[in-house]
Amino acid sequence: MSMSTPLRDTILDQLQAGQWRPGDRLPTERELASRFNVSRTTVRKALLELKAQGLIEQTVGSGTFVTEHVSARLGRRVQQDSSQHTSPAALMEARLAMEPAIIEMAIRNANQADLQRMDACCDHAERAETLEAFEHWDAELHQAIADAAHNSFVANVFTLMKTVRAQGDWGQLKKKSVTPERRLAYQTEHRAIVEALRDRDAQRARELTLAHLLHVRQNLLGY
Repeated sequence: MSMSTPLRDTILDQLQAGQWRPGDRLPTERELASRFNVSRTTVRKALLELKAQGLIEQTVGSGTFVTEHVSARLGRRVQQDSSQHTSPAALMEARLAMEPAIIEMAIRNANQADLQRMDACCDHAERAETLEAFEHWDAELHQAIADAAHNSFVANVFTLMKTVRAQGDWGQLKKKSVTPERRLAYQTEHRAIVEALRDRDAQRARELTLAHLLHVRQNLLGY
């Protein structure tokens, strides 16, 4: 971790709070160094990191300004922070609450391309030679089902869930819990869910999704 990280995070927090808005000019390096009691070298490093993130822009002779894209870029940072602090148990709780409900939206809105994408995810998962590859295509299938709802908010929530699944804690638990037999069971459950979606059978799709998630939770967390 670099020396500039605490200062960078402090400035990020102030941007998040709206202390500086798009187009605003930031204090000079000298003023920032004095305000935060750090060296100008530390300030310079922090500003370079913020510039690399697209949050500020620097113009020779004019100063340092907040970019017009700051809100969108800060939104992505909030997503990343959320994903890094979400436990596997919290993720499973959220999935159990949301996925059976979202499946009904997918039943109504899924088109042929959506169903073909789900089939492809199942194909890739079944051919996967490593657990990491299987887990990737497992997550992609659930994302494909969410995308089939054709609701941008739902798709964004599932993208965040997928980010959480990529974190170390989930991966370590999955590695310990997934035996060859359990993987085969998951693959069978995935195929059954996709078939229920293809048949537009909302009750069966919802029940299969809930049963699958409970099965995963039992294997992963032991309850």
